[in-house]
Amino acid sequence: MSKAQQFIDLEHRYGAHNYHPLPVVLSRGQGPFVWDVDGKRYFDFLSAYSAVNQGHCHPKIVAALNAQAEQLCLTSRALYNDCLGPYEKYITEYFKYDKVLAMNSGAEAVETALKLARRWGYVCKGIAENEAIIVVCEGNFHGRTISIVSMSTDPDSYGQFGPFTPGFIKIPYNDANALGEVLAKYGKQIAGFLVEPIQGEAGVFVPDEGYLKKCFELCQQHNVLFIADEIQTGLARTGKLLCCEHDGVRPDMLLLGKALSAGVLPVSAVLADDDVMLTIKPGEHGSTYGGFPLACKVAIAALEVIKEEKLCECAEYLGKICREFLRNIPSDRITLVRGKGLLNAIIIEPKDGVEAWDVCVRMAENGIIAKPTHRHIIRLAPPLVISEEELMEALEIIKKSILSF
Repeated sequence: MSKAQQFIDLEHRYGAHNYHPLPVVLSRGQGPFVWDVDGKRYFDFLSAYSAVNQGHCHPKIVAALNAQAEQLCLTSRALYNDCLGPYEKYITEYFKYDKVLAMNSGAEAVETALKLARRWGYVCKGIAENEAIIVVCEGNFHGRTISIVSMSTDPDSYGQFGPFTPGFIKIPYNDANALGEVLAKYGKQIAGFLVEPIQGEAGVFVPDEGYLKKCFELCQQHNVLFIADEIQTGLARTGKLLCCEHDGVRPDMLLLGKALSAGVLPVSAVLADDDVMLTIKPGEHGSTYGGFPLACKVAIAALEVIKEEKLCECAEYLGKICREFLRNIPSDRITLVRGKGLLNAIIIEPKDGVEAWDVCVRMAENGIIAKPTHRHIIRLAPPLVISEEELMEALEIIKKSILSF
């Protein structure tokens, strides 16, 4: 039995079967690369779903983690510590919001936003108790909690997990008119509109230019909070610090996670101004680990790296090269290439029994890690620290893999 198979068998025997990984067992990472237990090197074109924008094991971020780990790891929020305040000041000034609420996972950030939006709706907008509505989009992916799957339109996410949390209206994505109709009908009850600037899990579904701006303007007209889930699209991934900036939108509530720690720790954040954030009082929301000292130091370092290494500019420049190359691959299996920055997708036409999964397996054999979403879409999101030379080498592997069928 191979070394890799031993680890695969252990997971299968002792772990829940809630994932279907590629048959690759990783043991090390550095920059845009990962290595398996047998020492084989791969380009990482998944980046832990854009959590590793700054590259694997970035020395500055790891150093921040190690230095703080030797001082103080966790206090809980029952006490103050000397890390949280400086972090809150740094991140709010970085994104230009009054306040931040620190959490851990992306799903927790979304749940926090739902609570904040509902509370704001009752306290500030005057919505009748227990009647607040949050509008969401079909095809969304915001996490896996019961409330979040209650707003999903993916049967794999919500099937047999009911009863579901009420208070959500689902509308088509990339359809501002649909939002306008719902706001006109239920506007007095609607507290917030939650949207991904690009739907990642849906297959890097990029909306039309101006869609987010139109939705934001509609929310303003109806006194509804515009809530942007930038957990995957934010932090330089799409060529700007936040994907909403492509449409000139400043969300009323901003949700961050994943690359906020560069993959070193689970760190998430909800940013909003005082009129929203201060509607929640002591004891009404929180987390033992939310804003713990290690997270604060790591997040500051992760945000500093984005600016110091000009990762927005890197993603914008390399993204254009990536899409142009992919669109010129001479294969009738590729029906569409789309994306922004270094968040891109290839739409693979299922043919002769070959689907996106098969292409990803072949890519792994050839030294590049990517994962399909649904049966026909391959998401390509390398760390933003990848060089142009490295990117071209990886793109040739993708081309070779597709043309091998």
